[in-house]
Amino acid sequence: MKNILIASTSTLANENYLDYLLPELQLHFQNCNTILFIPYARPGGISHKEYTAMVRLAFAKINKEIIGIHEFENTKLAVKKAEGIFTGGGNTFVLVSQLYKNNLMETLTDVVKNGTPYFGTSAGSNICGLTMQTTNDMPIVYPPSFQTLGLVPFNLNPHYLDPDTTSTHMGETRETRIKEYHAFNTVPVLGLREGSWLDIKGDSITLKGNLTARLFRQNQSPEELESGTDLSFVK
Repeated sequence: MKNILIASTSTLANENYLDYLLPELQLHFQNCNTILFIPYARPGGISHKEYTAMVRLAFAKINKEIIGIHEFENTKLAVKKAEGIFTGGGNTFVLVSQLYKNNLMETLTDVVKNGTPYFGTSAGSNICGLTMQTTNDMPIVYPPSFQTLGLVPFNLNPHYLDPDTTSTHMGETRETRIKEYHAFNTVPVLGLREGSWLDIKGDSITLKGNLTARLFRQNQSPEELESGTDLSFVK
């Protein structure tokens, strides 16, 4: 049975890394002593070692040990044997490229669908959708495919932002970008605001946090979904 947390962001304003999610993570990884961390997205270009050290400090607060996947010679075996898995945020293009380079996309999909607890933030959440095509990130590297884990039957847009009516910025809004995506694609897109996450148990997909999420479908008006909504109807 799938056991997944998909968070829009790792850090809320004026808080430390992962602090707002630590109670959820303690429950989510309750049967895990050690968690495999995938640092491939490298936020700000930091090294795998630096990223893993930061994550290690956060998870120490709930008495969980973190081991970076880059510390293993056989990364595929590390994924297969992992008690739990966390994929951090950063650049989704870099993350997806590295997962394909190391032949991990299919293996990661299989172990998570078979019940290994998975947690993703930002880029690590983007890859839970059918494709990574609704990421906000710059295409700084070229992955061999946009297809991702397909753990939910739609795409995600983490860090979703509503238009600021007081701003003089004239660039495209997130909603405009998603409409552009839907000019060519039929897959629904969930705009996940910071502080919100999806809790997936088997076929149930529940929106958690204090905010609504915004659901976009091709040729339909966007829909606001309340916290507590089961999104298993979205296909």
